[in-house]
Amino acid sequence: MKNKNLIVGVDFSNSSLNAMRHAVSIAMKTGADLHLVWVKTPGVAHNIVEDDGGNYISKGQATLEDWKNQCKMESPETDVFTVILEGKVHLELTKYAANQPNAMIVMGTHGTSGFEEGYIGNNANRLIRNSNVPILIMRENIEIKRDLHNIYAPIDLSFETLQKMRYATYLGKRFAAKVSIVGIYYPNNADTRHIINVQMRHAADMCEDANVRHEMIPLTVQKDYVQTLLNHAHELDSNLIVIMREESETDFTSNSNMTEILSTSKMPLLIIPNVQSAGLGR
Repeated sequence: MKNKNLIVGVDFSNSSLNAMRHAVSIAMKTGADLHLVWVKTPGVAHNIVEDDGGNYISKGQATLEDWKNQCKMESPETDVFTVILEGKVHLELTKYAANQPNAMIVMGTHGTSGFEEGYIGNNANRLIRNSNVPILIMRENIEIKRDLHNIYAPIDLSFETLQKMRYATYLGKRFAAKVSIVGIYYPNNADTRHIINVQMRHAADMCEDANVRHEMIPLTVQKDYVQTLLNHAHELDSNLIVIMREESETDFTSNSNMTEILSTSKMPLLIIPNVQSAGLGR
């Protein structure tokens, strides 16, 4: 497998610096190339202080080179590219990633809410909804081990739920991490339990085929769907949650749940689009 590409959306904030560091860790384990992409948006304030001549572009170029050097210091074998684009952030990152084989986008969100005013915070939800490649996203204040050791993979009633296992097993293999296959009994009835048990078994087979350590864990959810799962992931000491971008009310990332997930997750989220795409794990 070659030509894996991690597209890091940066605005020179602490949020995007944190995202870049997580991307470097993944690149070291997977052999992926890093692309540090700054999308300058006309009329939007940037995190680079303009000099007297208003030459923030040259400042951006210099900062990108500095960040590139930081990446190379930590991972000398990783190829790192710097890119400056112009336009709407979610559209430009989506288009750029679509032109890179086996791509994944990595982004941070500002503040505790994940949606405070700012370059990346305003675009996170749009990017998630429009991207055809996986997105690794994390809040600014997340401080968690970058070396993956427990990957949390919730299995729900949706038809597409097993698609996430391709990425969970890929990263589990590269990091020698355990994959926690969590079957969500929601709603909690006999039919749901039967379907979830079958799905968990299929997920376990995928882990066994990939020679990845795993555990099947049933979880009954009565109410507070999102918080029950996030608390459970925290109790298991997980440091990555892999979820699908889905639409029904029983899906972890339905429209009604997305803001809450991004606002309260204490660990990075890897969001997989429900499409056939060329992602990092292909």
